[in-house]
Amino acid sequence: MVEIAGKPLLHWVLAWLRRNEVRRVVIGIAYKGERIVQHFGDGKSLGLRILYSTHTVEGGTAEGFRLAIERHVKDETFLAMNGDELTDVRMQELAHFHNQKKATATVAVSPLRSPFGVVDLDGSDVVAFREKPRIGSVQVSIGVYTFEHQILDYFPQTGEIEKSVFPRLAAERKLKAYRHEGFWMTVNTLKDLGEAEKELCKSGF
Repeated sequence: MVEIAGKPLLHWVLAWLRRNEVRRVVIGIAYKGERIVQHFGDGKSLGLRILYSTHTVEGGTAEGFRLAIERHVKDETFLAMNGDELTDVRMQELAHFHNQKKATATVAVSPLRSPFGVVDLDGSDVVAFREKPRIGSVQVSIGVYTFEHQILDYFPQTGEIEKSVFPRLAAERKLKAYRHEGFWMTVNTLKDLGEAEKELCKSGF
């Protein structure tokens, strides 16, 4: 519920989903989840149908995703994501890629954006200095996924899917990566808030 450009971060996420022709959304809620329910209600004001799934903070992303899927998701293929990501991923393209690859799960990835200035050295000589560059040789998850319903077979009762589900799927070659070269950012700090507001204004988000 932290505000960016005068609206909760989740508002921008839901608006992006609506632009991508998503109409039904399940939101997993835990700590102070009632604030989210009170603010967004059934989602009609945003042109959405919103359902809620309550989980514990201690249960981690595994419990959160698992309960939401078990309670409310009947589709064989569906979008899943973290709630603190801003992105302009085109969901139809992600879904098409996922279906082509016949994956159990597909993770949207993007080049790592270093939070630091990167220094290239030749001995003790600095031969290049790049302030907070995108590092194309390193791809990171941007928290946007496409899942098949059978992914439930991989979910533990609690824990983090990044440490349990995804490594298992990767070992079985059932996890694919969709490369996204557009906008994305995670909002974790006060500095991130300022940068997110600038990006929203610049991109017409």
